[in-house]
Amino acid sequence: MQITLQRDRAKTMRKSMTGAERVLWNHLKSRALDGYRFNRQVEIGPFIVDFLCRELKVVVEIDGPTHDDARIDLRRTEYLQAKGYIVFRAWNNEVFSNLDGVLTNLLLVLENRTR
Repeated sequence: MQITLQRDRAKTMRKSMTGAERVLWNHLKSRALDGYRFNRQVEIGPFIVDFLCRELKVVVEIDGPTHDDARIDLRRTEYLQAKGYIVFRAWNNEVFSNLDGVLTNLLLVLENRTR
């Protein structure tokens, strides 16, 4: 039952992305970022991550006002890192004001994972 609820929630989240998630997704979808493949709103254990490059186990989280409680983000990050994922975080305002910088830094993370 819990898996079905989480899957339904992920599907709903894909349909109602935030503005910042939409902006970033336009630069990640269809292998637009240097050929890396991303999925959006992916279930990993008890969490749903914003974007995931499965091949390299890189999670991208776009943080906004709902991320005021750093303890939740810390718990999520620790869980994901224990599973072998790298977590890349950017704030909504960074996506809007410095998209090139966000993409450049994400690309560096991805390239470091391939070494």
